[in-house]
Amino acid sequence: MSVTLDIRLKRANKIYHEGETVAGVIVLVCKEPLQHHGISLNMEGLVNLQLSSKSVGVFEAFYNSVKPIQLISSNVEVAKAGKIPGGKTEIPFEFPLLTKGNKVLYETYHGVFVNIQYTLRCDMKRSLLAKDLSRNCEFIVHCQPQKAKVIPTPVNFTITPGTLQNTRERSLLPKFLIRGHLDATSCVISQPLTGEVVVENSDVPIKSIELQLVRVETCGYARDATEIQNIQIAEGDVCHGLSIPIYMVFPRLFTCPTLETTNFKVGQ
Repeated sequence: MSVTLDIRLKRANKIYHEGETVAGVIVLVCKEPLQHHGISLNMEGLVNLQLSSKSVGVFEAFYNSVKPIQLISSNVEVAKAGKIPGGKTEIPFEFPLLTKGNKVLYETYHGVFVNIQYTLRCDMKRSLLAKDLSRNCEFIVHCQPQKAKVIPTPVNFTITPGTLQNTRERSLLPKFLIRGHLDATSCVISQPLTGEVVVENSDVPIKSIELQLVRVETCGYARDATEIQNIQIAEGDVCHGLSIPIYMVFPRLFTCPTLETTNFKVGQ
């Protein structure tokens, strides 16, 4: 017998804040009446940590065995054992997004070594001859905006061959001078990173100017930097002395507000 199970949230963007109610419906579609042994819905928030290869040899016994950190867990019985009528059936549900005790809800974040995820899981038990049905649905948790206003502090920067890091043949680099500024280095993650860059001089023609966003994850004793986003802000040999605007929007799933806990750290 063909049957489909789905979870639909009332909010199209699936974004919630702590203290709000996660609401939606469980949708069951079957051509004929369906016998089942109970339908349950579980809401869970987990931090999954994975040690990088840098930890191998130092803590081999703990490599890839870091236990998930549970932030929130709620379970409710949606329907007791019985029969679902043929056609489309919608079962409404609500979950308060609240933690227990002194736990904190971290913002949703998809990283390489740190992953913070919130999911809804619906399970429908069936007879031994029929396969149980389950469905997962991820929703996104954002931190409440800070009420205190952040005063931006502009930061100037200068780039020359002498300021470059991880460069072996520094003497072979062409001479150049690039100046600029960022409007702030402590940014509100819902607002773009802005500033400007100026090419004062360069001995060779410039092909492209790109802005790279790197996240730094610390898990255990390993600290790893990975690229999240790379955008081009200028193409070709730009005019010297011309201000080029910097404008970068933070990708929310792959970045989060700077986070520091006893088990892990995330920064940009």
